[in-house]
Amino acid sequence: MLDIKLIRENPEFYQTETAKKNSQISISSVLELDVQRRKLMTEVETLKSNRNTVSKQIGELKKKGEDATAIMEEMRKVGERISELDTQIRAVEDEQTNLLLHIPNLPHHTCPEGKTPEENVVVRTWGTPKTHDFEPTEHKTLGDKLGIFDFDRGSKISGSGFPIYRGLGARLERALIQFFLDQHTQKWGFEEIVPPYLVTRNSMKGTGQLPKFEEDMYRCDKDDDLFLIPTAEVPLTNMYADEFIPEEKLPLKLCAYSACFRREAGSYGKDTRGLLRLHQFNKVEMVYFSHPDKSYDDHEQIVSYSEELLKMLGLHFRTILLCKGDMGFGASKCYDLEVWAPVEKRWLEVSSVSNFEDFQARRAGIKSKINGKNALVHTLNGSGLATPRVMVAICDHYQQADGSLVIPEVLRPYMGGLERIEAPQA
Repeated sequence: MLDIKLIRENPEFYQTETAKKNSQISISSVLELDVQRRKLMTEVETLKSNRNTVSKQIGELKKKGEDATAIMEEMRKVGERISELDTQIRAVEDEQTNLLLHIPNLPHHTCPEGKTPEENVVVRTWGTPKTHDFEPTEHKTLGDKLGIFDFDRGSKISGSGFPIYRGLGARLERALIQFFLDQHTQKWGFEEIVPPYLVTRNSMKGTGQLPKFEEDMYRCDKDDDLFLIPTAEVPLTNMYADEFIPEEKLPLKLCAYSACFRREAGSYGKDTRGLLRLHQFNKVEMVYFSHPDKSYDDHEQIVSYSEELLKMLGLHFRTILLCKGDMGFGASKCYDLEVWAPVEKRWLEVSSVSNFEDFQARRAGIKSKINGKNALVHTLNGSGLATPRVMVAICDHYQQADGSLVIPEVLRPYMGGLERIEAPQA
């Protein structure tokens, strides 16, 4: 959430910059409510101050045995007016907060101008495109032949977008997750967390999924008002909601594997074949709580972790800096990592790494004491990595002419030394 004090100081700037992230909310509407709220606050504070003064006078009159009935009646009316004003203030504050919760974060000045993915900037590319000397098979068909995916039974159980990994496919998926976690915890110093998969509405609000994106979320139908997590970012970030993190612990680095659940309400007409677009998928998430003066250095660091995983898997990829209009709601700056799928003949996003600055921390109340003063921390997160499209790229890249699938070398220790997956014998 943006700082209303800063909006007051430069409303034209905030209107211009938030519009670049496709916000339709008028900053002037927010400020009109702010003026109304402050006017009401001034009136109620004046009344409360006067009431306190008169209350002392009433006490003195009673001590003297004098009649204070008239003054007490007047104060009763003042009390009723204060109650009315308090109700009005809460209503105005709720309306203002609701508007603020729907306004996106400001894009960082280093983000390119633009509105569409075509205006994003490729900042670096690693590896070379894989070529085959045979006619390769797309991952869904390959997975069926190898017996490692079962999309039909997944659909029977839960509908489309809920794949089943089976046999060596399940083991390969687990190997990817374990490999990612081991790199984060043993090499890069993350603390591993096993988070809840259900979170409160307040937690979803803290990281920016709500209220704006509720239609994309899976909400429980009962009165507990819990949501299935769209990413482990939500529970990891909210672990420190309404808390102070000691400055010496920054950056605080957490990682977690979780299943992720998304309705993909806006995905009608998009390619939903196989593992390309799912309602449930697996991902290892990284979350940083950063010192405000160092968060952009940390941002580059966390991007390098995701890049290193793809290099170790031997997959051709590129790193893209998103333009202001293509960036997510809460991000100030965002890099996407896209892996090349040679059979699909296109780039597939496998990681999105964002710096939110204090946008989430203001919502969730996450602070530190820096130079002796209370300050909001900066939060960052990124995928390290999401497995479905990595699996697609592995199937595209490592399949062989005989129909087998070679296992990337770094994953073989997690597969009991197995070097390839072959089709089961009839």
